[in-house]
This record gives sequence, structure tokens and C-alpha cells, in this order.
Amino acid sequence: MITAGDFKKGITVEWDGGVWTIVDFQHVKPGKGAAFVRTKIKNVMTGAVVERSFNPTDKMPKAIIETKEMQYVYNDGELYYFMDVETYDQIPMSLDKVEDAIPYVKEGTNVTVRFFKGKAFSVEAPNFVVLEVTDTEPGFKGDTTSNTTKPATLETGYQIAVPLFINIGDKIVIDTRTGEYLSLSLIHI
Repeated sequence: MITAGDFKKGITVEWDGGVWTIVDFQHVKPGKGAAFVRTKIKNVMTGAVVERSFNPTDKMPKAIIETKEMQYVYNDGELYYFMDVETYDQIPMSLDKVEDAIPYVKEGTNVTVRFFKGKAFSVEAPNFVVLEVTDTEPGFKGDTTSNTTKPATLETGYQIAVPLFINIGDKIVIDTRTGEYLSLSLIHI
């Protein structure tokens, strides 16, 4: 059990029939009345964010979140399938559970899948991925210093802003946490 007075960012708790992670918190001691903890919490299953105040002595069970490395196998139009790299078991997941990661993963990419009580609820892409540009306007040689960008479509279908010198067929590094272009890839896969 954890008390609201012990909240820290990233802690996951069971509350109100769901699993919630602490996004932000603030201990408030008003001049009049009792102290309280103002929090912003996110439901890890649904993604809903709620602002709520707790008494510092309120107790709730700490949620145990398991993570497992899995490989993205394929999409059948409705479900996305991931394979456990140790047991080769496959699990299907709906778009709402994978939508943050799927623009950055292609078949065969290893991802982190998060579970609560054996039920998968989210997928996290690697922090950095290398993807090929499949469509963009022709590049301009020598234009490597300006901050001007153009749209480019990646092999996953995701669109991203890239510098003007990027061409079709270039492999680029993307930071999946921000969704931004980082650099041309030195590794040609």
C-alpha cells in the first residue's frame, strides 16, 4: 500500500477500479483547513487523464506493471500481433492500445509491451528507430544548413517533417518519444 503523501511521478496505483500512473502531483498546505495532495493521474488502460485531490493519508495498493520484450509480427487489418521473443506465443492488440508506437515499428521490430495482471495494455516503441523514406519531394544537394523542412512518408506510412536534402530511399533516424527526425542513418539495413 502507498499513501497519497508518498506519491512521486511515474508511480502506478490501483484506484477507483482502474490502474493509474501519477503524471504530476503537488503537496498543498493551505492556511486554513487540512493539507492535501493535488494530482494529475492517467489511466494506463484507457489513457484518460484526471485531476484529483487526495488526503495525504489516503491509502491505495501499488499496481505491479510487468514489461515484456515482444516482436511486432503483422497486422490483419483490425488487430496487431506481437510475438513473445522467448516463448513464441502471439497476442493480438487493438489499435487503441498500439497507436502511439505503431507509426514507428515495422514487421520484425522488437517493442516493449506492458501488462497488468496478465493483460497487455500498451506498446512502447524503441526510443530510436531507423526507417526508410518512401515518398518525398526531390532533395536539394548542399542544402544541409537551413531549418526548412518538407513532408516525407516513411515505410510504415507515417508522415514526418525532414530537412530538404532527404531523398526517397534514404534511411533516417527518428526519436519515437518526440516523433521528430534526428539524422540520416549511417547504417544501411
